[in-house]
Amino acid sequence: MSAPTSKRVIVLGSTGSIGTQTLEVLQALNALPSCSARFAVVGLAAGRNLPLLVDQIRVFRPRGVAIAREEDLPALRRRLRELLDDTEIPEVFAGPRGILRLLEAVPADLVVNGLVGAAGLLPTLRSLERGIDVALANKESLVIGGSLVQGALSRSKARLLPVDSEHSALFQLLQGCAPEEVRRVVLTASGGALRDWPLEEIPHAAPEQVLKHPTWTMGARITVDSATLVNKALEVIEAHWLFGLPWERIGVVIHPQSVVHALVELVDGSLLAHLGEPDMRVPIQYALTYPQRAPHAWAPLKLEGLALEFRALEPERYPAFGLVVEAGRRGGTYPAVANAADEVAVERFLQREIEFGAIPRLLEAALEAHEPRALPPEGLTAEAVLEADRWARDFARAWMAS
Repeated sequence: MSAPTSKRVIVLGSTGSIGTQTLEVLQALNALPSCSARFAVVGLAAGRNLPLLVDQIRVFRPRGVAIAREEDLPALRRRLRELLDDTEIPEVFAGPRGILRLLEAVPADLVVNGLVGAAGLLPTLRSLERGIDVALANKESLVIGGSLVQGALSRSKARLLPVDSEHSALFQLLQGCAPEEVRRVVLTASGGALRDWPLEEIPHAAPEQVLKHPTWTMGARITVDSATLVNKALEVIEAHWLFGLPWERIGVVIHPQSVVHALVELVDGSLLAHLGEPDMRVPIQYALTYPQRAPHAWAPLKLEGLALEFRALEPERYPAFGLVVEAGRRGGTYPAVANAADEVAVERFLQREIEFGAIPRLLEAALEAHEPRALPPEGLTAEAVLEADRWARDFARAWMAS
């Protein structure tokens, strides 16, 4: 048997849901004698959870670390000096450009982008520009900057590997299909915590009720977005860019069990489905080991007694869904506006400053008020995207204040 290859990995958003699960999977893979690769965590990037980040540094011994706030730098360095020898202390980058400096300073073979929101776009672009494969869990990179990411891919030998369970499923299903054989793809949605609530009660749901996702364990924003179906609308935009599919060939159905992650309908009427436990470690592992597969250490899906249900999406139950998909169709800076306004709205909802029912109203108001600036001949730019993102955040805060 040939010796395992070595793969250097940087994990962005290491203390979040995707990041912690990625590190768990990496440890499990390194413990497998049969795995064709050995993984070295050479870089970590985190937000404000310094205690967890310190523990990750102690375990994985990365070469470089990025943190969000410069004011946290003295405390982090002091704690690392207490725990590690001088030769083991990583180089630390802090502030708004900390992640970009980490990506420039630390050589890597794969970047796992588990960042939340628009902050993930520039790291995705920088990684691809440097020829580094990206395992993408930050859907906003494609939602707000799809043409930019595709342009970076066309100029690079790097690969973009989807981590979202639905897009990982489509990525795997489509590998066996010629483009002319595919009639459409179908993304499945759990429907979120409020999928069976009476319509008149939904606008008044409390944060603790919305955060009780029936099948997945995820971060707070994505859990709220599952209840509004904004998350699925973002995934429709992501699928458009990932697979080059026109909008009318991307469908969505409600699937409460979250066992079928995606389907591909072929021109002869056949349906191909990807099934698996609702466990993010499965698509994370596939992105890490692609194009090979490795055994996993967690429970497989049991077919015995399994019942599958599919429902049509009810527009009146999920008014935000259509708004965000339409923003994707309009293109330009509209998706950035929708995403940023949603981020602010979800944050304020979780802080109990607005009702759940205000989220789609804010999205509609922001998209109606947005006046995109003229783009240069080369098309969308990162500067225009980030400017629209800032505008939408300011608009959302003013709208809520009024």
